Amino acid sequence: LFLSPFYSFSFFIYLFLFHFFSVYSIHSIFFILSVIELGGYPNFKPLYERAGFQVLVETRMRKAMSTIKARKPAVIVAEFNFQSDFRDRTSSLESMMSVVERLPDTRVIVFYEQDYRHQFERLLAVHRFHKVFAFPVPEQELVQCVQELA
Repeated sequence: LFLSPFYSFSFFIYLFLFHFFSVYSIHSIFFILSVIELGGYPNFKPLYERAGFQVLVETRMRKAMSTIKARKPAVIVAEFNFQSDFRDRTSSLESMMSVVERLPDTRVIVFYEQDYRHQFERLLAVHRFHKVFAFPVPEQELVQCVQELA
């Protein structure tokens, strides 16, 4: 089947525009990455979706860091899990923040265990977080925080 150059050019323009708008649509602006390494708290995905975000959940920090580099989320919600076996860091959250600091428009919300507040303070001294919540996470405050970012 022979297609004229006009039709083949139009077809490639169509493919380009379809790809561009599917990858860089307005919805990707409202993309939230929820990093749940240990969990043990309610599933907040419906809360994020009600605020207007598309939600992606990652359970491994390495995968989350790849997602951050590739997708550049508007908001990241992650846990601070103190890991005493790390020599030069307090947690994998610190590794994630080294990637996030290159994204000035990305906001980070952190959940932490009150028992590890003194270890978390070291991270607070070095990195800027949009909001931090001690467990149990106050759901109404989280709703307000997420709605402000949408």
